[in-house]
Amino acid sequence: MDNKITIIEGPTPTFESVNSDWALSISESPENYDVVMTNLRTMNGQGLIERCFETWKQQDTMYLHYRNTIGLEQRAPILAARLLDSEEGQKLVLWVRVKPEQIKLEVHLDEDED
Repeated sequence: MDNKITIIEGPTPTFESVNSDWALSISESPENYDVVMTNLRTMNGQGLIERCFETWKQQDTMYLHYRNTIGLEQRAPILAARLLDSEEGQKLVLWVRVKPEQIKLEVHLDEDED
């Protein structure tokens, strides 16, 4: 079984913090993890969703494989997935579990702030 979604081309995925109770409840663990969300454009969204569901049905873990900003391979367990249609095409929304040190937090300050 192919239990991974690999980002082959394009930039490193952008992860957004998730603060909903349902997302946090499905990631309970004795270790410290964060739940984050990312949006990916895809040509075969329905196939990717079906692979996720089949993997989960067999009680296995589905992973997102990607390269970080310095080119190192990373992987994160996928907790949930949803397919959306947009004007740009299909968008795959993934909720993944990561250790806090895996995610680079970017702080954007207004130009007026010093």
